[in-house]
Amino acid sequence: MLIDLHTHTCYGHGSNTVFEMFQAGRRAGLDVHGFSEHSPRPSGYDYTNEYREHLNKHFQDYLDEVEKIKQERKENKILLALELDWLEDEPDFMQECMERHSFDYVIAGIHFIKKWGFDDQASHWVNLSKQEKHAYYAAYYKTMIKMAESKLFHIVAHPDLIKIFSRETFAEWIKNNKSLAEDALLACKENKLCMEISSAGLRKPCQEIYPCRTLMEIAKDIDIPITFASDGHCVNTIAKNIGMLHEYAKEYGFTEQNYFENNTQITVAL
Repeated sequence: MLIDLHTHTCYGHGSNTVFEMFQAGRRAGLDVHGFSEHSPRPSGYDYTNEYREHLNKHFQDYLDEVEKIKQERKENKILLALELDWLEDEPDFMQECMERHSFDYVIAGIHFIKKWGFDDQASHWVNLSKQEKHAYYAAYYKTMIKMAESKLFHIVAHPDLIKIFSRETFAEWIKNNKSLAEDALLACKENKLCMEISSAGLRKPCQEIYPCRTLMEIAKDIDIPITFASDGHCVNTIAKNIGMLHEYAKEYGFTEQNYFENNTQITVAL
């Protein structure tokens, strides 16, 4: 089965409408297409090119349009989800976002360390020392543990997104800090989260699949269930390189993939 559980629309910071993304998914041959628009965010958690007001204005439109396609195109497996930003100090806000709708599943997107959007600009990383980068990597996996323990989520997205602007430094760090990363992925597994394998990193400055090979080794050792994602933000990236991701997972002995419908995990052969 060709499954892509992580896709976005023009109601966030994507380029295309819900229907255009649906059509692109059909052209790509998707058996299961998960729409997972970003969640609203409170002020103070900001990006340089901020899309918060646009998303707030159109979030209900996103929900309505995906539900319409789900009802009208029952021959296609369409899922309505949310990529909820994990904001460690905003439990009430996150809960409120989740209560906006009955989602098929919720993806944990860790994009912030405290209030810093660490994946915003490469320039933010240029003047950091190696020690400072290492501290942020550690903070990322420590907050992943807290995210998993919150029991709000079904999937942890791009589980080494923190490497986006410092791949080589991260690769050095992760080899010497496998225990912390393992603790984080174990917390995810113990709290019934799947780990996402994403092709988005191939299109980002790190130019590498999320997660890296060291994390894949850990993931297989602990036998955490996996999902696949393009993190597509336009019609040209729906299901992008999913076949490559399948082969990548098979290298480590994975034989199954998962998706969620009505909060229920469904496992199928890879």
